[in-house]
Amino acid sequence: MLDSRTREIVKSTVPLLEAANTALTEHFYKRMFRDNPELKDVFNLSNQASGRQPAALFNAVLAYAKNIDNPAVLASAVERIAQKHTGFAITPSQYDIVGHHLLETIKELAPDAATPEVIDAWAQAYGALAGLFIGREEQIYQESEQKTGGWRGYRDFVVAEKQAESTLITSFLLVPTDGGEVLDFLPGQYLNLHLVSPKLAHNEYRQYSLCQAPNGQNYRIAVKREPNGVASNFMHDEVQVGDTLQVLPPSGDFFMEVSTDTPVVLISGGVGQTPMRAMLDQLIKHKHTADIHWLHACEDGTQHAFQADIQALRQANSNLTTHVWYRTPGEHDQPAEHYHTQGFMDLNQLKDGISNANTHYYFCGPLPFMAMVKETLSGWGIADDRLHYEVFGPHESL
Repeated sequence: MLDSRTREIVKSTVPLLEAANTALTEHFYKRMFRDNPELKDVFNLSNQASGRQPAALFNAVLAYAKNIDNPAVLASAVERIAQKHTGFAITPSQYDIVGHHLLETIKELAPDAATPEVIDAWAQAYGALAGLFIGREEQIYQESEQKTGGWRGYRDFVVAEKQAESTLITSFLLVPTDGGEVLDFLPGQYLNLHLVSPKLAHNEYRQYSLCQAPNGQNYRIAVKREPNGVASNFMHDEVQVGDTLQVLPPSGDFFMEVSTDTPVVLISGGVGQTPMRAMLDQLIKHKHTADIHWLHACEDGTQHAFQADIQALRQANSNLTTHVWYRTPGEHDQPAEHYHTQGFMDLNQLKDGISNANTHYYFCGPLPFMAMVKETLSGWGIADDRLHYEVFGPHESL
């Protein structure tokens, strides 16, 4: 428990943090990778290059400083980060490295303000936060290990199937090489891969959405090829049926848990449909009785993954309704057969059918897309506790 003086000092540094902005975390990562280059095998360097990871860390540090009197308001953020960390096999000793470089960064960027009292306060504050993460992550590790089909650390899986679902998205069916059961997961969660290959400059950890309901036997993930994506291009170009991958247990704080009589709307843009695919599979598998709406937007038919699967499910389940938007349909894309509406998704078209008072909404896709969805649904008066969304990569607020 931090004393009042320590909390007061940390809060007093908020203006300093705000003035530094992401320069603080950019400097932090540069010095950490300089002195501890082994961590390049842990951190996603693509997110470093794009600036998303420094921004996410800065926002987390600033939020902690601002709310240090009431850390309970950060509980959801702590859970989200802890879930991510278990997918990177983070250990307590790595928190010591991060803490060292954070304090040194403060000293180097603000030498006049970084008095011994300030550094000591931040050391205590960081230690308290690290303790929260270490404790929660150990709980997650133990839970994953102790459940049926569970394990801790790396487990070898063989690629049993590799299926092109669209021009950009490929799915992989992974089966454990030991022939044992696999841990169940909550639809919406992701699987954690540790990619090791001479063809990669560094080992890579990646999280890919699970896109079928849990079955205790195998996992199916979907991977979108990104133009400059080191891991996604490796998965598409190099990983083949019969190859073995190192897999860590499923995790993630975005998931669906609803009763069978709860109306559900699944909203996706592009590759955002991958966690929705697992949710839909779960709803159908458990004979969901309430209405299910599958709403999806993508560029055209060539980028429309799982199209045949969804059509087959719609035909077999009277409570499932689908609506698809193509921004620019191709010459082979037929209205009513492949898509319903041309242009960008407009939920107002469907408001009367999807704004039931008990409905829960799950959505995923590019940030601007999700911001539009949230703004629209909030504008209808939908309560925040019925809006659930996932941001791929480092978290950002909508």
